[in-house]
Amino acid sequence: MDAEHERHLIEQAQRNTDPAAIQALYRQYFPRVFAYVAYRVGRKQDAEDVVSEIFLRVIEHLDTFEYRGEGSFAAWMFKIAHTQVANFHRIHETQSPILLEDLPDIQSNALAPDSALIQKELFARLHHLITTLAPRRQEVITLKFFGGLRNQEIAELLGLDERTIASHLSRGLEDLQRKFEEEKANHE
Repeated sequence: MDAEHERHLIEQAQRNTDPAAIQALYRQYFPRVFAYVAYRVGRKQDAEDVVSEIFLRVIEHLDTFEYRGEGSFAAWMFKIAHTQVANFHRIHETQSPILLEDLPDIQSNALAPDSALIQKELFARLHHLITTLAPRRQEVITLKFFGGLRNQEIAELLGLDERTIASHLSRGLEDLQRKFEEEKANHE
């Protein structure tokens, strides 16, 4: 969706709570928001509940959103998502371990069942390794790769400079690569 079309949908939704405009925004952002939340809360059922709450809050507060250019709506929505995930963890006080059956389905139908299982196991290992990073790096990597946000959007969401986001990404990815290689060497 280009920025002008997105802005038009937002304005339509704000003016008269146009169900078609809200539905189009939901379809556009649901996969990214769900991937981010599912990763952060660990269980599919919990993620579904949190995502429902996020979109309810988006609709309730849409009239307060002020469009400031491309990416501003995504940053605003992910700020709501970030808050709801934090609320979820505050209520539940611990992060549940991610279970293989709760991982997102593998998108490629071309994968054989054993390849799909291997990919899910790799995803579970990646999840575990990300949880060993510093909290800010976890958040930046999750927003980037599971939420699909650009560095500028992450910077706006977290109130940090874009260079700081790039630094967290670079160092976080280096840490992940090092930890992955260490884990691999320990299992051989």
